Amino acid sequence: MNEYIRICDVEKYYGNASHVTKAVDRVSFTVDRGEFVGVMGASGSGKTTLLNLLATIDRVTAGHIFYENTDITELRENDLSEFRKKNLGFVFQEYNLLDILTLEENIMLALTLQGEKKKEIQRKCQEILELLGIDGIRNQYPYQVSGGQKQRCACARAMVNRPKLLLADEPTGALDSHSAQTLLETFGRLNTEVGATILMVTHDAFSASYCGRILFLKDGKIFHELVRGEKSRRQFLQEILDVLSLTGGELTDAF
Repeated sequence: MNEYIRICDVEKYYGNASHVTKAVDRVSFTVDRGEFVGVMGASGSGKTTLLNLLATIDRVTAGHIFYENTDITELRENDLSEFRKKNLGFVFQEYNLLDILTLEENIMLALTLQGEKKKEIQRKCQEILELLGIDGIRNQYPYQVSGGQKQRCACARAMVNRPKLLLADEPTGALDSHSAQTLLETFGRLNTEVGATILMVTHDAFSASYCGRILFLKDGKIFHELVRGEKSRRQFLQEILDVLSLTGGELTDAF
């Protein structure tokens, strides 16, 4: 693996002179190409703010974020938009699918907006539908399928252009346990079979146990890190629960 993202002394403040909140406080870390990294922490720890900074949805107050040799903190809005379109895929807790389009059309829309040719759109769409196991429901509308299937469609839409980084914010938050497990296994396949680099924010230990490395945030700072290595997912899950129990993090049912 080689270094893809480098976060250097990033800070994000909200408020004014009389009341300032430090959402992210001098955070530094790197992400290698092909890594599956989780970011954990209790509500208000700064994890979603950090994701929004990496997603170019929000701007840093201080510090720098490098994607390879590009410092995104120095880019203008137009350049940021272009960078986002070419490099990033997003999966959020809300599916953000259009109910008037079929699942396949929702996925194709992203490619159509980028001016891809029809044959290429169809090829890419077929490939991702099969990979994520939703080929059989391609002609269904979002309101006709389950939450897990909607989320896999949202994942397909995010990955159809093979972005360099997939950013996921609490992607299993609205799913039942079976759908959540299916989605997490899908992330695992994208990571191992396609080589996708994934950064996932979650407060859920079960979801985090699918990652290869976890950064724990508290009060806007990284205070601990776990690496799965050769450990089984069950062993890794127990390590995560141990860290959360020591820090007062949000514990959820693991099974």
